[in-house]
Amino acid sequence: MAGFVEWGLELIRRTTSDLSPDVEAAIRAARDREDEGTTARNVMDVIVRNVELARSGGTPICQDTGLVGFFVHVPRGTDTEGIRADLVEAVRRATKEGLLRSNAVDPLTGRNSGDNVGAGLPYVAFDFDDASEAGPGEAVVTVDLMLKGGGSENVGAQYRLPDATLKAGRDVRGVEKCVLDAIHKAQGFGCAPGIIGVCVGGDRAGSYAGAKKQLLRPLDDRNPDPDLAGLEERLLPALNELGVGPMGFGGKTTVLAVKAGKLHRHPASFFVSIAYCCWADRRRRLVVRDGVAELV
Repeated sequence: MAGFVEWGLELIRRTTSDLSPDVEAAIRAARDREDEGTTARNVMDVIVRNVELARSGGTPICQDTGLVGFFVHVPRGTDTEGIRADLVEAVRRATKEGLLRSNAVDPLTGRNSGDNVGAGLPYVAFDFDDASEAGPGEAVVTVDLMLKGGGSENVGAQYRLPDATLKAGRDVRGVEKCVLDAIHKAQGFGCAPGIIGVCVGGDRAGSYAGAKKQLLRPLDDRNPDPDLAGLEERLLPALNELGVGPMGFGGKTTVLAVKAGKLHRHPASFFVSIAYCCWADRRRRLVVRDGVAELV
């Protein structure tokens, strides 16, 4: 299956400069909730203007264009290594064109690769999804792109329950205490208002990955699991009552959405992981159906 260099490049171009409609709608609604004349309202006005200017000029929404993560669903038998190589080349070209800032740094030498390519970067994960969007006789590949900035990555957190400091047990209330603590500690350092991904359970590595994958969900969807839906619905107002507000200056909107998932765990372990995404929630999907590409 050919064409992923150009398709990947266009996916990056669109994602880095044009927020998805659900994210922009949430930002505008948050702006309108803040009182006129407050710092929070002024910050949200600047954010809205920033979104508009980036889209009209085709320029990055933020100077930190983030780490590049691709989440790819393919039919069985697909040449995944060919797709991976094409997506890596798309990242190189996007960096050369100025769509991405060079963010891949060797942790020991401090040397920047200059093209956003290095050990583990860009992140490319494949899933073989038999229950994809494909109909009879169709071959469908979906590529979800996430551009996640370093500031929001830094304020992610993981907890191990029970936690005596938080007085949090191995139950839903304990999970809620973990998320409240993480977002309170984040203050404005994650570029609030944020979008919060939560994973309950799993091992250490899987729990972190599960939390980050929640950030791929549309902000206006509803969790099909009633227990997780209830967790999301309780956490959203509770987090906004913290009063951290846009960029940490105080206000009514600390987070725009909470998305939660779960993974089975070992009986001896109970991890709760929190992935924080800044207001510049840069994610978009490429759907390739029988050789025809569409950005959604």
